[in-house]
Amino acid sequence: MHKFGLVGKNISYSFSENYFTKKFKNLGLNNHKYYTYDIESIQDFPDIISRDIMGLNITIPYKEKIIDFLDEIDEEALKIGAVNTIKITKNNKLKGFNTDVYGFEESLRPLIEAYHKKALILGTGGASKAVAFVLQKLKIDYLVVSRSPKKDQLSYRDLTKDILKNYEIIINCTPLGTFPEVDTFPDLPYQFLSEKHLLYDLIYNPAKTRFLSEGEKRGATIHNGLRMLELQAEKSWEIWNL
Repeated sequence: MHKFGLVGKNISYSFSENYFTKKFKNLGLNNHKYYTYDIESIQDFPDIISRDIMGLNITIPYKEKIIDFLDEIDEEALKIGAVNTIKITKNNKLKGFNTDVYGFEESLRPLIEAYHKKALILGTGGASKAVAFVLQKLKIDYLVVSRSPKKDQLSYRDLTKDILKNYEIIINCTPLGTFPEVDTFPDLPYQFLSEKHLLYDLIYNPAKTRFLSEGEKRGATIHNGLRMLELQAEKSWEIWNL
C-alpha cells in the first residue's frame, strides 16, 4: 500500500483526504491511500513516519515547526521558512517543499489589476510567509497585520482609511472564519473598502467567509482558497512522483 496523508491540528474539516481519495479512484490507483493525521503536538510527528508513508502535506499549525524534523529542505521552502509538503525519499529521508507558493501565485495572477500595487497580509503563520514570498516575486509591496505586531508590522488598530485606500489587496492568512467558527472574521474597518479592492481568503470552508462577504457588500472582488488548495495539491502529487 502506498500511503500519503495530511498532518495538522483540529483538521477534521480538511479538504485533502477527499480530494486525493477521489484522485486515486479516478486514476485507478487502488493501492494508494490518503489519511488525515490530526496530532496534538508536533512531537507526535515521528509516530506517523513509522507507518510506511510515502508523502505528506502539512497544515496549521505545523508548517514552520516541521522543519526541525526534516533531513533536507528545498531551497525555496528554506527561503520562505515554511514547509507544507514532504517527500519521503527512497533512502527514507524527509525532504520538505512549499507548494503553497505555487498554488497562491497561480490563483492570484488572474485576479490582479494594474492598480493593485500594495497588499495587506493578515496573520503571521506559515501560510503568510508563502504569500509574502509570492508578493515579493510579483513586485507588490505589502505590510503584515498581526494581533501582536513586531517591528515593521501593523496591528489591526493601525488600519486607517488612508491605509485601506492605498493597500487594495487584502489577504487573510488567519484561521478566522473557518468552519465551524463561521461568525469570526478579521477586525478590519470594512467601511473603507471599495470596488477596487481584492479580498483573498486562504480559507475554503465555508466558500464565502464573513471576511469575503463584508468585501462583497462594498463591491470588492473576492476569492477563496479552494483553487490555491487544488493547485498546491497537484504540485504535491508531482513532487511525490518525482
